[in-house]
This record gives sequence, C-alpha cells and structure tokens, in this order.
Amino acid sequence: MSWQGHLWLDYRREGDRTVALDLHHGPLRVLQRLYPEGPGICHHVLVHPPGGIVGGDVLALDAQVGAGCHALITSPGATRWYRSDGEQAEQRVALRLEPGARLEWLPMEGIAHSGCIASNRLQLDLAPGAQMLGWDLLALGLPAAGQGFERGRYQQHLAWPGVWLERACIAADDRTLLDSPLGFAGRRVTGTLWFAAGTALDPALREALLDAARAEAGAEGAVAGEGAGSEIDAAEVIAGATSPDPRLVLLRLLATRVEPAMTVLTRVRAAWRRAAWALDSAPPRIWRQ
Repeated sequence: MSWQGHLWLDYRREGDRTVALDLHHGPLRVLQRLYPEGPGICHHVLVHPPGGIVGGDVLALDAQVGAGCHALITSPGATRWYRSDGEQAEQRVALRLEPGARLEWLPMEGIAHSGCIASNRLQLDLAPGAQMLGWDLLALGLPAAGQGFERGRYQQHLAWPGVWLERACIAADDRTLLDSPLGFAGRRVTGTLWFAAGTALDPALREALLDAARAEAGAEGAVAGEGAGSEIDAAEVIAGATSPDPRLVLLRLLATRVEPAMTVLTRVRAAWRRAAWALDSAPPRIWRQ
C-alpha cells in the first residue's frame, strides 16, 4: 500500500505574533508548534508517522509565509527512502515567501537506502524583501553502519526560477560520480546550505555570510563541534562557500558521516542567523531530544 500525503501550511502575522494554520491529507502532519524565541517566530515540527518513503509514495508540502512572518520548519528524525520494487517514491516541497517574510527550512537528513528509487523536489518563490535560510543533507546508504548504496537511484531537484536551478541523478552504479576525486571522492554524505533573498543582498552582508561560512566550516583545518572535545578531523568534511547570484549564498559539503556534516551545517546556520538577522542560534528543541 502506498501513502499519498499532502500538508498545507499558512503563516500569518497577527500583531506581534506569527500564527500558523495547517491542513493535511494523509500521514504528513504537524507534530508541534512552539515559540521558544517569543511570539514572532513560529517553530514547526513536521512528522510522517509511517517512518519512511517507499515506491509509490508521494508526499507533498506547500508552505505560504505571509508578510512579516518568521517561521522555522524542521523534523524530529531522518527521512528514510526505502528499497523499491520498481515504483518511484516522491517528495515535493513548495515554499513561497511574501514581502518581508523569513523562513528557515531545516529538516533532518535524508537517508537513501540501497535499492531506493527516489525523487526529491524543492521549489522556492521569494518576493522582494523576503529572506530564507535552508539546507538539504543526504546520506547514501548507512555510512556509519558500513552499509553501502549498492543499487537504485536518487534524483534531486532544487529550483528557484530565474535564480537557481540544480538537477542531479545519483545512480548507485555510477562509480565515477561516487568515487572519483572529481565527484564525491568516496564520501557518501552530501549537503547544501543556502541563504536566499528576494532582493539583492547588500555586498557587505554577502561577504560577511561567505566569510562566516568559510570560517565555521573549518577552512584552517579541523571543524569544531558544539561541545568540548568534539573536534572533527578535517578529512571527514570537505566544504566550500560561493555566491552565484547577488541574491544567493551557498555552502556545499561532502562528508564521510552525517554527524560531522550536521555539525558544520548547524554552526554555519548559527553564524548566518547572527550576521543577517542579529538572532541567536536557538536550535529547535527537538534536536536535543
């Protein structure tokens, strides 16, 4: 039996509060709505109770962030793409921001199990004055458990019409892509972090975001984690920052495991939050459980 899930999120400003309306069909739904930073920033935790996506499943999320709202969307655990008997599993996300809106799209990692046939599509639409911070993190197989990505394929589509378009097909039998020094160089975790703005970023802020990303990603060597004694060997993560458009700053990374990759992403996200919005990191409470 396949699952067809659709969740609609509508964020609106009422006085100094960001309120959220949601409507769901199927198993994709809101677990919690929290305000750890005060009424102006709504933290949403989304869940998919079946626990994974298999061939034939289609999950869709449409989020509209109204003018002046600030929303943060995350999940309590990994999105697992399981082995398919031939049908494709799909996830489609559309994020629309009105003028002056802010959104943080911070789901936990995706895990492409060997044998999956997966399609992950994300589309952005930012009005002038809107800003967004988001990431996408993928593990091929289970690197920490020594379980490889031996069969199947994973298709990735990230689109912001007129600004940014990325399409990739990662096939398990494409050893040149997976193992070549010009590809993933044997690493099985890949991630992208972005800061997007509907209006061209001030050049000084753009440079500050690039500098912060390079510093936090450990351009000088080891990448330090959040706690004492949690340094990560530089060989575990390769990262680089770029700005292909005046409205967009990107950090890309390859890693041997999810944990060091997530450490880099969370550190850079915190630095960008401070630089762009003068806000503390305020990691979602669900990440600490």
